[in-house]
Amino acid sequence: MPAGSKPVMLIVIDSLLSSTIHEGIAQGRLPAFRYLIEHGQFYPNLISSFPTMSVTIDSTLLTGTYPDRHRVPGLIWYNTGEERLINYGTGPLELLKHGVSRVLHSSMLELNETHLHPGTPTIFEELGQAGISSGSINGTIYRGSATQSLHMPWWIRLVSSLPKTKVVKAPDYFSFARFANPLRERIRLPDGPFVRFGFNTAFALETVLHLLKTNALPKFTYVYFPDIDKPSHKNGPSEFATVEQADKQLSRLLYIEDSPERLLDRLTLVIMGDSGVSAIKSNSEQPYVRLDRLLQPYRVLHTGHSPNAQTDLVLAVNETMAYVYKRSSHITYRELASAVLTDKRIDIVAWCEEGRVVVRNTESQEELTFKRGGGLTDKYGQCWTLDGQPDVLDLRLTGGNSLEYGRFPDGLERLLAALNSHEGDKLVVTAKCGYELCDRYSPKHKGGAHGSFHSVESLVPLIVAGTHEQPDTDRIVDLKTYLLKLL
Repeated sequence: MPAGSKPVMLIVIDSLLSSTIHEGIAQGRLPAFRYLIEHGQFYPNLISSFPTMSVTIDSTLLTGTYPDRHRVPGLIWYNTGEERLINYGTGPLELLKHGVSRVLHSSMLELNETHLHPGTPTIFEELGQAGISSGSINGTIYRGSATQSLHMPWWIRLVSSLPKTKVVKAPDYFSFARFANPLRERIRLPDGPFVRFGFNTAFALETVLHLLKTNALPKFTYVYFPDIDKPSHKNGPSEFATVEQADKQLSRLLYIEDSPERLLDRLTLVIMGDSGVSAIKSNSEQPYVRLDRLLQPYRVLHTGHSPNAQTDLVLAVNETMAYVYKRSSHITYRELASAVLTDKRIDIVAWCEEGRVVVRNTESQEELTFKRGGGLTDKYGQCWTLDGQPDVLDLRLTGGNSLEYGRFPDGLERLLAALNSHEGDKLVVTAKCGYELCDRYSPKHKGGAHGSFHSVESLVPLIVAGTHEQPDTDRIVDLKTYLLKLL
């Protein structure tokens, strides 16, 4: 079959880890993953976006840009223009404090309509302009060129201000759990209250199988498998039961034809994780870092309240990273950084100052400053100017003015992008592996967490089968270009 003539299916498996795949294959318990790796390409260290939160990662994946361009900075962030925290759905207590209606409105409508930058096209929009069909099955980021509708059940309208029907721009085939299900009258899909109203892997898989059986698959289809994420937060990176279940679900896909070979003759399959997971330490090791308590000398906005003239700081905690917003001009970045770095569970603190990024950590009294442009070049062709101590970000300077990354892969570009992802005077704070940042009502994860740009939470697996075409780089931000090449 000529190159580019086959459909491409991209399956994102939330919190899928390379270490789990390796272990499961060694034990003979993941036959589908083993087949795909042996008959395809396997890249165990694909670099995610930052923060390593699904909504930001998906925005990076589908726009081919970091958050300084797509403008979705995290699962929770502060909108300075509206003076309110944007929350797309964190923990239940935080959701209640922020208001169920407001959170639903942000996640269901604002995210794609206004927060995702209108000038940064998604792969769905680019394909639509080229006359190539596309589809999204349960994708949080879905903005496309076709006119589609979201249908809000009565119980959603009871607790929110959402309309009964909302017209949205989405791909040609648009499935969004119970809220947009083109197959409602054809097949029965799991979309009840005990299975997250359709935001589950079975819903997505049965949809894909039906599209394949009826030859209705678009040229490009994005599919989201969420079921590993919640157990990995509970059990940590050792979570295996849901990975084994995902393998069985992939087997059903592989054997929809007479053999996997027949399926891969029919389409190109791309499977990937989105973020790594670091194991949270035991309670005896005090794994939860209360940022609001670290910053007690300042007047920190209480969750669910609106800021006023007396509010010094606003916190937006994304598990192992956080934005700390400075609202009072008399507070300096350095005094805030010093207050946070008194806790040895903090990893790094960074902010923008006079056109440069300033970075400090808890391991030394040194600091690093950097800016884009200059005589140092990294493996991605990005040029930098550095001053201070490179060890702060585990950077190595080699011969020929080359720069190499250690435990923060693509760390300069990803950190700079996060700091420039939205308006406001802010610090970026990350926790060391094993610890999680918290505000008063933040969710606490006993098993595993992510959010930071440490390699443990940033490196994910990528499996490609059905093509010999290889990605140009090892970064999620570059996958959109690769997918378009496949098409």
